[in-house]
Amino acid sequence: MAIRLIVKDPDPVLREKAIVVTKFNSNLHKLLRDMAETMYDADGVGLAAPQVGISKRVIVVDIGDDHGLIEMVNPEIVEAEGEQFGPEGCLSIPNLNGDVRRAQRIRVKGFDRNGEPFEMEAADFLARAFLHEIDHLNGVLFTDIADEIYDAASRPRPPREE
Repeated sequence: MAIRLIVKDPDPVLREKAIVVTKFNSNLHKLLRDMAETMYDADGVGLAAPQVGISKRVIVVDIGDDHGLIEMVNPEIVEAEGEQFGPEGCLSIPNLNGDVRRAQRIRVKGFDRNGEPFEMEAADFLARAFLHEIDHLNGVLFTDIADEIYDAASRPRPPREE
């Protein structure tokens, strides 16, 4: 495993639509391991492959709840409902936070590291994390959709929801 360099805005890879993964092999497994290690090292709750310079539709999420680490390849939102509004930050945009509107509950489908399809439901902070990371796969940053953007030091970091 290795900690990878987190790409910072305005790197162009962050604005690309990431490529669909078609090969589920040891290279993908290494990418997923490295992404998780990188996310944990940076004290993040999610990371998308473009954030480590790889234009592939791969995300990892761990908000610190009972779900633990979630790896998803080629994720797609298939259902969304409700609305939540709250602060977000991003490992690729240090020192800035923003207030973002997101769906309250989602159903997401994708594939595990071995190419097996799966679906799951997510609500509240987990839904927010999924939506944020999937936005990265489409070249969208939270600063593009935030109602307000502000210096992260000016407001305390929101607690992780358990």
